Amino acid sequence: MDIESIKREALQDCAEQFARIDAVSLKNTEKVLQAYRDAKLSAFHFSGTSGYGYNDLGREKLDEVFSFVFKAEKAVVRPHFVSGTHALATVLCAILEKGDLLVSLVGAPYDTMQGVIGYARDSRNSLKEKGIFYDEVPLKNNTYDLQAIRTVVREKKPKLALLQRSRGYSPRPSLRPEDIRLIIDTVRDESPETICFVDNCYGEFAAEEEPVELGAHIIAGSLIKNPGGGIAPTGGYIAGRADLVEKAADCLTAPGLGDELGSYAAGYRLFFQGLFMAPHVTAQAVKGAVFAAAVFSRLGFSVSPAVQERRYDLIQTIALNNRHNMELFCQGIQRFSPVDAHVLPVADDMPGYADKIIMAAGDFVQGSSIELSADGPMREPYLVYLQGGIVLEHNILAVLQAAQFICDEGGFLPS
Repeated sequence: MDIESIKREALQDCAEQFARIDAVSLKNTEKVLQAYRDAKLSAFHFSGTSGYGYNDLGREKLDEVFSFVFKAEKAVVRPHFVSGTHALATVLCAILEKGDLLVSLVGAPYDTMQGVIGYARDSRNSLKEKGIFYDEVPLKNNTYDLQAIRTVVREKKPKLALLQRSRGYSPRPSLRPEDIRLIIDTVRDESPETICFVDNCYGEFAAEEEPVELGAHIIAGSLIKNPGGGIAPTGGYIAGRADLVEKAADCLTAPGLGDELGSYAAGYRLFFQGLFMAPHVTAQAVKGAVFAAAVFSRLGFSVSPAVQERRYDLIQTIALNNRHNMELFCQGIQRFSPVDAHVLPVADDMPGYADKIIMAAGDFVQGSSIELSADGPMREPYLVYLQGGIVLEHNILAVLQAAQFICDEGGFLPS
């Protein structure tokens, strides 16, 4: 394989798409700067507190700027969220009560969320064990089925409707802003009281509009994905309608305490700085995904999204056709990681997943999906999910290494 020719031709394929991504990044950077100006952010907001964290000005200001950026009435942003799944589960546990119905509108949710819900497989303290009912609207032709959504919502009047913006470990396309708006408008037409909740993981700043602007009542996500800018060391956020966010805050801390408490002695500079960098860093990651699509489509593999498809989240899927190619791909990404480049990725069991997972990730922040990583379940059709990359040059080098491994070290290219 002539790696230099592949790189040059792939970058030519990407040029038009890169220009689109830069335009989105510019618009979102303007949005974040406006939020900081409106909030009158100052250096003293970076300081942490201890103990209960009463009158923690940094914590309160972080909530304020997130609510501005996401056009929400209220936001709760905390290092205490251990993952995006934790933030999402907090919302579900806060809003849903025994006898309520939760409906997933775009097929099965992400694997770890299935553990929270408890219907796909048994898990301790799941929503199912708490007496909460669950239904889902299957995909049709690998995308959402609007007529089936309309029928289920009209007939069952769910308490809460869940939309997962990103594809997760599914081959379906990620939801576009217009998809989110259309689905939420359909829900509101049939059941105005139903709460529309968007899992925003992997999608922040990949488009100019966020789900609250599109009609969502509440959203949640992780700070070690897009909105942390590759700098936030941990945490998650919840944003949306004030009464719903307050319920979630009560679930996170304790009823009656809500968002009034919560200290973080390390301080908040990395969270503020990460959010400032998030539009640019997200653009770097999305460009890296486009480049991967260009390289592997040129090698004959099936990729989704295609090179010139508009992007609405970080994730690039590549159908590698067999287990061996998937192992070689992840080894190539790991070999060009800044951390643990000497480690060999192997498939193994992971909490919350039904299949063995292989993962390549040499991250400065453990599990950071905004940093370059590649992973996927070891099951047909052996889709690898590439995401993240805070520096485009890193993505280029790592993706080319993965391609080289498959071509030169025993992998099998499509016929």
